[in-house]
Amino acid sequence: MPRTALTPPPLLLTPDGSGLADEIEAYLASLPEPVRRAAAPHVPLHGSTVQLWNAGHPEPRLTLLDRLVRRPARPVPVTAAGHLRLTSRYIGAFGWLQGAMWDEQGRVCLLGAQAAVLAHGYGTPATVTTARVQVMEILHATGRPASSPDDYNDRPTTRQGDIHQLLDRAAARATALGL
Repeated sequence: MPRTALTPPPLLLTPDGSGLADEIEAYLASLPEPVRRAAAPHVPLHGSTVQLWNAGHPEPRLTLLDRLVRRPARPVPVTAAGHLRLTSRYIGAFGWLQGAMWDEQGRVCLLGAQAAVLAHGYGTPATVTTARVQVMEILHATGRPASSPDDYNDRPTTRQGDIHQLLDRAAARATALGL
């Protein structure tokens, strides 16, 4: 069949069947040497390895005085933004729930996750209060007014992804405000 301007060029197939590998290799070969060396595949720091919800944060530790006077360890200081990120990671690790703070499988609602992060020794009640204010600010700024973050959590239209996105936006806002 004669080739015209409307017919595509013949497809060159390689063992993988697409020709894509050859095309990428040709492109990389056309780059200057310093760029070629930097074009090594990127391996993410964390990859897809399952990590604990509190990875990267020190665990609360009992001091000798804490043991002697039989009191809990001091909380690990976290910002409101850090608390919100830990809350999202906690929900991701244990599961999300509507209509109750937690269930027998360990799933939690937004408030249950915040309470769990606090109970594990990350932040103070003031940190949680500041974080909840940031969540409310995001809800109202995005046209989802609610009487509380828990009201939004329990709405039939709310999904787990909505909660993670809300926490992420609130954490970004708290970071921008230095909270």
